[in-house]
Amino acid sequence: MLYRESGQFKTSYAADQQLFPILQDRAAVLALLAFALVGVPLVATDYWFTAILMPFLVFSLATLGLNILTGYAGQLSLGTAAFMAVGAVAAYNFQLRVPGIPILVSFMLGGLSAAAVGVLFGLPSLRIKGFYLAVATLAAQFFIPWLLVKVSWFSNHSASGVITAQPVVIAGFAFDTPVRKYLLVLVIVAVMALAAKNMVRSRVGRAWMAVRDMDVAASVIGIRIMQTKLIAFAVSSFYCGVAGALYAFAYLGSVEPDGFNLDLSFRILFMVIIGGVGSILGSFLGAAFITLLPILLEVILTDVTAMTGIALPPGFISMAQLVVFGALIIFFLIVEPHGLARLWQIGKEKLRLWPFPH
Repeated sequence: MLYRESGQFKTSYAADQQLFPILQDRAAVLALLAFALVGVPLVATDYWFTAILMPFLVFSLATLGLNILTGYAGQLSLGTAAFMAVGAVAAYNFQLRVPGIPILVSFMLGGLSAAAVGVLFGLPSLRIKGFYLAVATLAAQFFIPWLLVKVSWFSNHSASGVITAQPVVIAGFAFDTPVRKYLLVLVIVAVMALAAKNMVRSRVGRAWMAVRDMDVAASVIGIRIMQTKLIAFAVSSFYCGVAGALYAFAYLGSVEPDGFNLDLSFRILFMVIIGGVGSILGSFLGAAFITLLPILLEVILTDVTAMTGIALPPGFISMAQLVVFGALIIFFLIVEPHGLARLWQIGKEKLRLWPFPH
């Protein structure tokens, strides 16, 4: 009975087209943000910040970037981790080689560098699509980390190729504790998610979805296919680049190109599939699911081992995670291709009519 639109009249087009037209949705989003900003720092431990919340937020941003390209524009990509590596290394070099540059500007320039590289590898999308485009973007996943390792200038001539990220200082305030880094990442992710929500509802977002559904028909009605696809690659790579910078500076504290491997790209793709293709909310749901699932499996298998006394072979837990990931992908593709976001939408639709029959 609480989730009901009765009595909420719209008196203008602006009110009808706002992001959250239902009062309950607006209140829930504000309450969730308030809890994340105020409540979580009061109750969470350093382990929660470093092992759960930080990777969840960073992967949510990277998943959001891939979802813009794959879910809204219909362009399949397997180079997400490579674009994250570009953002991380570029932000490191801007901090290193431009004296006095603000760290947030370095993050933005890292995202723009990733956007430029994304446009370059998005050029094949003008002639090919589907599986062949995925193979073309896969080239970025192999070439970019190799380039970042072979050209020692990117790592400031580090012998190991691993570089330590600079301290995060904004307006003289150091973000040197897990809770401070969490708050910084939370604010950046919330702002960029809000921008993405508005973007997909704009003229550019409608052009993306038109190209996704039928590019020939989109071209007939006047949409510029080349421009639309390249903008999608640029925006998606920008989000992935910023996510890579946050991944290096706020989460890991170091930049290692080999860490942005193909496994990370597939993991982010799994987040898109499980969370929901073409859904902003699904990006967060998929990231939360994939981030928490390994921890849950490890806890369950450890408890089972302690209760039964059966010693698990080395690597069994990591192998079990891969098996569960594969099973979940198959399950969602068969049962609910639109992922967790669609299940959430169905639940809301039923709640709006409850307790009346439908």
